[in-house]
Amino acid sequence: MTALLDRFFAADAAALERLAVAARRVMTRCEELARISAADSGIERVYLSPEHARANRLIAGWMREVGMTTWQDAAGNQVGRLEARARSAAAPVEPNAAALLLGSHLDTVPDAGRYDGIVGVLMAIETVRLLRVAVGRSWASPFPFALEVIAFSDEEGTRFGTALLGSAAVAGAWRPEWWALTDAAGTTLHQAFLEFGLDPARVGEAARRPEELIGYLEAHIEQGPELDQRGEALAVVSSIASARRFQFVMEGEARHAGGTPYASRHDALLGASEAALAVERICMDEHHVIGTVGRFEAFPGAVNVIPGEVRFSLDLRGEFDDQRDDVWDRIAEELGAISWRRGLRWQAREVHRAAAVACAPLLQDVVRAGILSTLPGGADDPAVIFSRAGHDGMAMAAVTGVGMLFLRNADGISHHPDELVLGEDVGRGIRALAEAVLNLGAELGPTLARIRP
Repeated sequence: MTALLDRFFAADAAALERLAVAARRVMTRCEELARISAADSGIERVYLSPEHARANRLIAGWMREVGMTTWQDAAGNQVGRLEARARSAAAPVEPNAAALLLGSHLDTVPDAGRYDGIVGVLMAIETVRLLRVAVGRSWASPFPFALEVIAFSDEEGTRFGTALLGSAAVAGAWRPEWWALTDAAGTTLHQAFLEFGLDPARVGEAARRPEELIGYLEAHIEQGPELDQRGEALAVVSSIASARRFQFVMEGEARHAGGTPYASRHDALLGASEAALAVERICMDEHHVIGTVGRFEAFPGAVNVIPGEVRFSLDLRGEFDDQRDDVWDRIAEELGAISWRRGLRWQAREVHRAAAVACAPLLQDVVRAGILSTLPGGADDPAVIFSRAGHDGMAMAAVTGVGMLFLRNADGISHHPDELVLGEDVGRGIRALAEAVLNLGAELGPTLARIRP
């Protein structure tokens, strides 16, 4: 591996320019993907939409540009593969070699930023461009393992309310009850598959077996302010937060706004508002547990009618599963007290649950070494950050070890058009990611021991 390290990352003008060009290409392509949107203003690209298909086609072309073979899997994820170079002269490549997966996601929340997920997919493609070696008239991975880039299709869960559908399919964790999920227009997930050109009966074909994979490594923007506050560009991710999502209905009585005295009111909006404030109060009492009420709809929605029903959501995240669940128990107890006091009824439906995931120690080590390679000699170890945001690695941890590299996000703004990543940070991140893969190849050696989840 030393020769590869010297070839790509010697501290000379040519090497630095190569990284700068790669970073500029990533930034330009982020802008190009931002134009693929269902919204007239802002960015919105959801699972199994025409915009999803367009983004996949564009990414597939960029994958082929660096020598990868490409396919869209049975769940709509876009995949590219660079085969492992053979260790004998009998064949140029090893077509059945296990693969190291690099990637992130292409879907977005409504009114999204340009970089969440997308920058990680594009950095993975540039990492392959840097590391590939010529084999005849084609390209191959320089390692005894293949390199794959995967652009997951539904990390956010925007359309159907359940996140990580694309990566769950790859992890072999698809749940049959998901077929009945509906979007805002009433389209079921099953029907959306058919309209997209996928066969629901074949979704299991997207699943990967542990023996097919070396590990999963992802670059992603930090979706908070810690790196920006520290003045650092990159960080090692130690773990990914546990998560639960709920959909609530708070029921009261819809009555005339002028004719109903306060003593006779059962106002679902006030009860739900009190519940949202209780979420904030309870979560602020806990370390590393965050709850967010992101959707809030009152019915019948007339200016002169007391709201008789409110539907709202809860996104609950924590560093540890048991701490998160304790907070949920306290929230549920508080909702019961609010409802009793106001003469209301409430119900909750859990629509998503994911356990906390610790990043594999070996992948943390190689990411740390990769980041150190971008720093001046004698620099302190890079930051190690727990991710409060969820990622596809949460699903992938069921089949292989996962690792993550965080990029600085200016002012910590994410899921918003003001989301900002600097080109020079992207360049550092590409180098760190490529160095991490090189170090991983050296660590695993010819035995290719898998990184276990």
